[in-house]
Formats: sequence, C-alpha cells, structure tokens
Amino acid sequence: MVSLVLPVHNEEQNLASVFAEIANALADRPHEIVAVDDGSTDGSLSELRRLRSEYPSVRVLALEKRSGQSAATAAGFAAVRGDVVVTIDADGQNDPADIPTLLEALSREPSLTAAVGYRFQRADSGWKRVQSRIANTVRNWITRDGMRDTGCSLKAMRTSVLATVPRFNGMHRFLPALIQAQGGTVQQLPVRHRARLAGQSKYGMRDRAIRGLIDALAVRWYHRRALRYRLKEETN
Repeated sequence: MVSLVLPVHNEEQNLASVFAEIANALADRPHEIVAVDDGSTDGSLSELRRLRSEYPSVRVLALEKRSGQSAATAAGFAAVRGDVVVTIDADGQNDPADIPTLLEALSREPSLTAAVGYRFQRADSGWKRVQSRIANTVRNWITRDGMRDTGCSLKAMRTSVLATVPRFNGMHRFLPALIQAQGGTVQQLPVRHRARLAGQSKYGMRDRAIRGLIDALAVRWYHRRALRYRLKEETN
C-alpha cells in the first residue's frame, strides 16, 4: 500500500483540487492519504474533515499548534501504514500525476530506497528560481548528496528506511541526504511544476538561506558520523 503524507498549513482553497488529483493519480493502487494539519488558522482543518467524508482513504491528523513542516511530516511518517511513503505539498504546485512515475521507479528496482523529483521547468518568478539555484548549489556542496532540487517535496520512499531517519526542524528538506547517510540509494526523476493554485508561499529568503545553511552543516556532520553496519551472523 502507498501512504501519501500531506502537511497542511492554511491551504483551505487548494485542498479540494489537490485531493481530487491525488485520488485520480492513485486510483489503481491501494493507498491512504495522511493529511496533517499544522495549526492552520483558516478553514483548512474543517475542509480536511469534509474531504475525509468524501474520500474513504483519507486520515486526518491535527497538531495542537503550528510546529512547522518537518514536524507535520514526521507526524505523518509515524502514522503511515503503507510499504511506500509519498510526500507532496498541499499548494498544488506539484502535479500528483507524477506520483506513479516515482512509484514505478521503486517497483522496477528493488534495491532502490527512494525516488525523488526535481522540477525541470519552474513556474516561479526569476528571482525565486535564482534563490533556489544558489541554495541548491550551497547545500549540495555541503551535504555532498548530489541532489538537483532539495526544495521539491514530491518524493517516494520505502517506509522501512524512514524509521532510522533522524527527526529535526528542517528534516523535510534533507530527506535524500539522510537516506543516503543510512546507506540507501536515491534516484532523481524530472517532475512538473505549476503555479500555486491559491494563497501565498509560507517561506521567505530567511528560510531558504540562513536556516538552510545551518541545517545543511548539521546534515553533513550527521552523514559523516552516522552508524553503518550489517550483521554477519545472528544466533537465536
């Protein structure tokens, strides 16, 4: 089964369209949608509850107060029941129609741990694209994970590896590097990118620069110090 984890913060106007697209993309696969409301102050939680009655595969979690996208993502990871976890943003900029492509990559290669998207045609402003290009270059230089687009939320990962991925504020931006630190393999695939359906981005320059740099240094330290071992023999 596929478990789709959807962090939500003030995306009331986008949810109905995003859920319809997700349901269509996963119509031929057993799946669940784990929507995690991150302390929304609009009607997002009420809309999620309405959508739960419309889509039987939907489960709704609500954080007590706004705790950030990493916390919402981690709460979703802790609740999933599927063998594969897919993450996607709730703003509609990722196209759910790309989800099967990532899942098929995992199906074709059993040794592959994760298939992650990179946005090959950005629908953002020129300035935002420049910011992302600089951020990706710096993060890649520090973490050495080889990822082209750490800001793309569309990822498919085997649930088993997520049990050993450390949880921290900013974790959602570095999942490929953290998976590699555990000895996992990651494949990158091009995915579509669209203009936001409604509302405004929750991240500014500060989130993409200062915090990203600090987190990247922490991930680099973890990558160098992570424990990696395999049992040669086990006696019961």
